[in-house]
Amino acid sequence: MLKKTLVLALLAASSATFAGNWQVKVGGSVVAPSEDNNTLADGAVTHAKADNAYSFTPSVEYFFGNSNISTELLLATPLKHDVKGSFLGGANEKLASFKQLPPTLTVKYNFKNSTGFTPYIGVGATAVIVWGEKTTGSITGTKLKADNAYGVAGQVGFNFQPADAKNWGVFADVRYADISSDLKLNGTKIGTLDVNPWVYTIGYSYRF
Repeated sequence: MLKKTLVLALLAASSATFAGNWQVKVGGSVVAPSEDNNTLADGAVTHAKADNAYSFTPSVEYFFGNSNISTELLLATPLKHDVKGSFLGGANEKLASFKQLPPTLTVKYNFKNSTGFTPYIGVGATAVIVWGEKTTGSITGTKLKADNAYGVAGQVGFNFQPADAKNWGVFADVRYADISSDLKLNGTKIGTLDVNPWVYTIGYSYRF
């Protein structure tokens, strides 16, 4: 009897400790690379840029006790980018495509107040996991390899919980990542594709 009582007490304490500490977000994102003037292969390819991509982006967030600090892990369904550029001074065309996943972990400061509107800022790390590289246009038939990449990320946004909502809310945020990928064509490095994307996200949140 004593053991059962102790187990129930520990479970109750655990539930009280973690209640309200977890938040799940479900959103949609636009990943918009900001670099549009990459030069590759000793000038053979100019004005190279990865285009925008769209993704379903769930995330999980943990709040540390009663503090204003939380940490959020952003996930995503696979994104596909086309890479356009000018080959040997020709017209701008689609030269390649690739798929990627951009897991991003940020530590956030939440500006709590007496309203349901909670702004936040964050900083952390991101990665670009690349696969499915294909070439097209003027370089069709060559083999392209893009390296996985890692970089830093910043985040700013807000969560809004209506007065009559117990757990649900809506959110919007913007992330910026400083990230680039080394490229190889037929096994020879041809340069670095700077991506440096802005990530715009809106969606719903649910706090446990």
